[in-house]
Amino acid sequence: MLVSIVHRVTGDGMAVVGTLLFTWWLAALAGGKESYEFFLGVFTRADGHLNPLGYLFGIGLTLAFFQHMASGVRHLVLDTGAGYELGANKRMAQGTFFFAIVATAAYWAFLLSGN
Repeated sequence: MLVSIVHRVTGDGMAVVGTLLFTWWLAALAGGKESYEFFLGVFTRADGHLNPLGYLFGIGLTLAFFQHMASGVRHLVLDTGAGYELGANKRMAQGTFFFAIVATAAYWAFLLSGN
């Protein structure tokens, strides 16, 4: 049940936050140089690297994406008729959280390594 709820929350969260950020970004572009620099300044430092708020949004959206994706794959497997045994279902549900955390950590480790 928790994985189903988290699947809905991550999907809605990515849609709402993503839409708001994208709309704000487009408005900042249309608003001119000062407006766009303000937008960038909210999420980045003067040297161009992310500030804590930028990391919070970036890592949060990445975690939501990987959790939503893993949960969607789990639902796809369930749609084939597999994985309904109690033990298998519980392992798959727990696996979605494990995958999301590991994939997010690996993704950000790669980004921060400079490759």
